[in-house]
Amino acid sequence: MRSEVESYCHSCLRCIQRKTLPTRTAPMSHLQSQGPMDLVCIDFLCLEPDASGQGNILVVTDHFTRYAEAFSTKDQRAPTVAKVLMEKFFVHYGLPRRIHSDQGRDFECRLVGQLLELLGIQKTRTTPYHPQGDAQPERFNRTLLNMLGTLSNREKQSWSRHIATLVHAYNSTKSDATGYSPYRLMFGREARLPVDLAFGLSLDQMSVASHRNYVDRLRKNLASVFKQARLTSGNREQRNKQNYDLRVRIQDLQPSDRVMLKNLGVSARHKLADRWSSQVYIVCKQLLGLPVYQIRPDGKAVPLKNWHRNHLLPLREAVRIPVGGKLPLPNPPAPRLTPVTRSQQTRVVEESEGDSEEGSFCLDWVRSPEPEEVIPVSERWESNLRPEAPEFQLEVPETLEIPVVLENVSIDYSSMPSLEGSYSEEMSVPVVDERTEPVPVVFPPEEEMIEPESKRSIRPPQRLTYDSPGHSTEEAVTTVRRLPEVSAMLAEVVRSMSQLEDVYLTHCMFAAEPVYIA
Repeated sequence: MRSEVESYCHSCLRCIQRKTLPTRTAPMSHLQSQGPMDLVCIDFLCLEPDASGQGNILVVTDHFTRYAEAFSTKDQRAPTVAKVLMEKFFVHYGLPRRIHSDQGRDFECRLVGQLLELLGIQKTRTTPYHPQGDAQPERFNRTLLNMLGTLSNREKQSWSRHIATLVHAYNSTKSDATGYSPYRLMFGREARLPVDLAFGLSLDQMSVASHRNYVDRLRKNLASVFKQARLTSGNREQRNKQNYDLRVRIQDLQPSDRVMLKNLGVSARHKLADRWSSQVYIVCKQLLGLPVYQIRPDGKAVPLKNWHRNHLLPLREAVRIPVGGKLPLPNPPAPRLTPVTRSQQTRVVEESEGDSEEGSFCLDWVRSPEPEEVIPVSERWESNLRPEAPEFQLEVPETLEIPVVLENVSIDYSSMPSLEGSYSEEMSVPVVDERTEPVPVVFPPEEEMIEPESKRSIRPPQRLTYDSPGHSTEEAVTTVRRLPEVSAMLAEVVRSMSQLEDVYLTHCMFAAEPVYIA
């Protein structure tokens, strides 16, 4: 019984929607890039507007070198994104081969798509509600917020003026992921800072005689730096993957499997909301080399959607799926019976009288009701509980003769104890040797058989006084139902409480029997 109950609960769709917690079911994977400007990731960071009205930051990072740029904007509209990318990034660093972003409206609009198509840039996107797919901008957002948070309260009011210097300090700092600063990986040299000018230091400690020597040396340095950066970055990514996959429960999906989608968006912010949506989806296929599946709603011909594996919950075959997208009712409604007429009830009683076997009682009026007068609801309830049977008349004579015959009885009282003053020793019991006449028995009417309930006798109020210890006197008291007199009487009782207590104590000392005072 326990196993059956557990199996039933595990196959309940309502329980699965609410109680099943999301788990890590897909191992970690990383984006791959071959060199600088091969893959550029973009994202928006929202802040409190400053004095100039800037409230958004467009973050652009190079995936291979970790080189970052941040541009403050007043909004997140598509023309703003296209203008900033074209005028502040592409003209300074060149065109990237790919641009990766989330599925925001500002990045997926037609204007940005046409611009990237004209420039020959490939556009990729993450799956919905999966910021891990665009990890580098998200990680840089945290670093930038920490740097902006160190500003004084006065400087925070104009934080947009300090973004350029803070980002330059980030690019000039050695990165733990690659072992080099993003500036050196992007330009092949370290940035010359004010501290270098103050001490007259040269970054490479070598003089360049010609451009050819500079190009050859730069090429060799970049080749070794890129090789070392790839090795360091690969080791770090592998370590992070091992730590992440320790808590992953890998479970692959196959085409035609039934899955449920995680409840995301505004509806998932409520505390009583289900963790999984009620719509059942069918898995179509998996994208090559990625834990991303294309799904479609069951029974609907709509375009396919790409979702990450962590947002999908597979359903077993035993799970009860509602038909037509509607959840089954917990208790189906009872069938509505047709109205019952008196003639149908009589017919049911007559048929039941002729059939003696148990279980042969047939509700013929349920199958073929006759269009007759409908019984009111109150009478119908009585008929369901106690159906009316044909009335049988029992003829009772006015007088009922009951013959009473007493046989000869002889009783010996010698063994019984004598009672003084009641019987004598010679007293005998006469023997009855005659037949008595029939005694007529008359049934009284029903009205006379019911005895009226006796009324409760009300005793008039008495006044109890004590003339002397052990003697009390009662006398009738005339009560007038008036509020002022009742109030005066209560006041008198309260005043005499102390005197009554003294009298009671004195009486108890001299009384022979216990005394009770009400």
